[in-house]
Amino acid sequence: MQLMSEKGTAGGGLRERKKRATRVALTEAAVRLAAEHGAEKVTVEAISAAAGVSVRTFFNYFDTRDDVFVLTGADTSAHVRRALLAAPAGLTPLEALRDALAAELAEAEQQHELWRLHGEVLRAAPHLFVRSLGAHMADETELAEAIAERMRSVTGAPGDTPDPPAGSDEERRQALDLYPRLLAAVAVTAVRVSIDHWCARPEVRAFRDVFQEVFTLLAAGLPAPPA
Repeated sequence: MQLMSEKGTAGGGLRERKKRATRVALTEAAVRLAAEHGAEKVTVEAISAAAGVSVRTFFNYFDTRDDVFVLTGADTSAHVRRALLAAPAGLTPLEALRDALAAELAEAEQQHELWRLHGEVLRAAPHLFVRSLGAHMADETELAEAIAERMRSVTGAPGDTPDPPAGSDEERRQALDLYPRLLAAVAVTAVRVSIDHWCARPEVRAFRDVFQEVFTLLAAGLPAPPA
């Protein structure tokens, strides 16, 4: 999840907060420079200078120049997984994941410009877009593992797990293995759709309203809207 936010910097010690702030500054500098000049023309030196740090510091956070454009959500993903695992047992997996994502996206209104620019950069640079897809897939895998862990930890809690699938023990096991992967993929896509829809029309509705509607539609089984 590419969120490019300093949300969460209040937690942890001073050193950890500074590290997160530096990572955000590098990401924002890279996105703004790439949106203005084209990603292929942006150097590590230029990104570092715009963020007010040294090139050596840049490589303390990113292995390559391209990583600054696609690996911007590591802290966010970890926050979401922790919140998901700590959610009340009475919530369904979808509800718990929705609330964890909503908490992390609480400052979304402040991120409109950067989200828009980030989307433009990825669309204009196919190799970065492909790498971004790879990062999203890694996010989905880790999120699916957290969903599965939560479901195992709250087994038997009313309403928390989907109805047990019919069939043999092996078929039920495979179905329950499939559910976390599907939910993770759907949730990541739902966040992307919410962001893209809102960024195109930020003056029409607040982001939180778009986000909540998307997850309400998911919870209802995606009924077709009235003609």
